[in-house]
Amino acid sequence: MPTVSSPNPHHTFLHPIHHRRRALLLLTLAAPFVLHRRPLSAGARGLFRMPPARLANRYFLVRAGESEYESAGVVRTNPVAKTAVDSGLSPEGARQAARAALELKKIGACDDSCWIWPSITQRSYQAAEIIASVNGVDRSHIVPEYSFLDARGLGAFEGRSLGSIAEVYESDSISPNIKPPPIDDGTPNESVEDVFVRVTQLMSILETQYSGDTVIIVSPDSDNLTVLQAGLVGLDLRRHSDLLFGPGEVRLVDPDSIPDYKQPASAVYKCTNPPSCK
Repeated sequence: MPTVSSPNPHHTFLHPIHHRRRALLLLTLAAPFVLHRRPLSAGARGLFRMPPARLANRYFLVRAGESEYESAGVVRTNPVAKTAVDSGLSPEGARQAARAALELKKIGACDDSCWIWPSITQRSYQAAEIIASVNGVDRSHIVPEYSFLDARGLGAFEGRSLGSIAEVYESDSISPNIKPPPIDDGTPNESVEDVFVRVTQLMSILETQYSGDTVIIVSPDSDNLTVLQAGLVGLDLRRHSDLLFGPGEVRLVDPDSIPDYKQPASAVYKCTNPPSCK
């Protein structure tokens, strides 16, 4: 979603009508991104916080099937390549996506209509199209997400073997603020906290635009979903990898799954005795 920056202090001399025209232009530019969303209700405009006291919608979390890069055992998280053919589903990934679609159909996820929110990453969008086809969902109900659901950027792990990601999770278990080592090819190096900010922003959009709906979130990787699920249920973010999603896995996040008891923020984010964090 596009963001609007604060006014330039050098433009404060403009006549008020110019400010109104500028605001109208910004709204016009933003319009294509909100075509499939409902108007905000008065009660839905508050700031979304993790873990939430309640959810306005029913959510299914889906990891897209295996990509061509994953089939080759290679880490590929640079967003520049997210629409590349090699970032698409492998033959096995397509089968995994089909099984996910059939699972959603079996449990009636879209019986009363649903919205599918995939990352614009090639494999996620391909998985979304398979889910839509199997569940009889019109393509107008597929809403591509352009940045909040990008695969977690793993920095210097880019191009290494998938097995090396275990090192990232070891660091995550110490602190959600530790970033993977950087790299100079443009691949982001994101901490768990960075991912948490992105998925919280995504949930804020979904919870303000829909009410009483079913939303299927399709992510290209596991980390977006594990961090999101940990945030929704109040699990210590250092333990997000305990919730690992396999390729093509489907999970329901129901409003009733939000526990009454929530850990205080200090318990969620701090490690008082690293590296032994419990």
